[in-house]
Amino acid sequence: MNGPQARLFTALWPDPDVRHALAAWQARWRWPPGARPTPPDQLHVTLHFLGAVPAERIADLGHALAARHAHPIAPFELLLDQPALWDHGLAVLCPASPPPALAHLHAAQGALLHRLGLPVDRRPYRPHVTLARKAAGAAPPDDAPALRWQVRGVALVASAGGYHMLGRYGLG
Repeated sequence: MNGPQARLFTALWPDPDVRHALAAWQARWRWPPGARPTPPDQLHVTLHFLGAVPAERIADLGHALAARHAHPIAPFELLLDQPALWDHGLAVLCPASPPPALAHLHAAQGALLHRLGLPVDRRPYRPHVTLARKAAGAAPPDDAPALRWQVRGVALVASAGGYHMLGRYGLG
């Protein structure tokens, strides 16, 4: 591939209230020295990581994501209630029981990306918010309430020196 490219992913991007709740929840963890908490403005749930996409394809991707049939799933609630430490010191917040609507959204978006000739990860989908990296030994709060997120859309995001939302697309 020649020419400019952008590292892209699609995500559930929190509204300000959910972002504030995520940041408050994250702040209650006990982080070991050297842990790298995710900046609050970058907290999200990745749906599909696309990697390097030619810049000239971004507009077409945005139009496809905006099409009425791209996200045939109605808005739904995502309950984030399971803190975890994954391999390589990744601290995450997950849904203990991901809602079926999230699995359907992930699959529908994967099919759309496949039709566009874009890469789709074949590994099982593990929805989560990355709270910190290099966090081996971190401890979540003992009494943190579950976080309820009303998911109403998805975002197309570029990753270059931080995250930059390129577009937001409603569900339903």
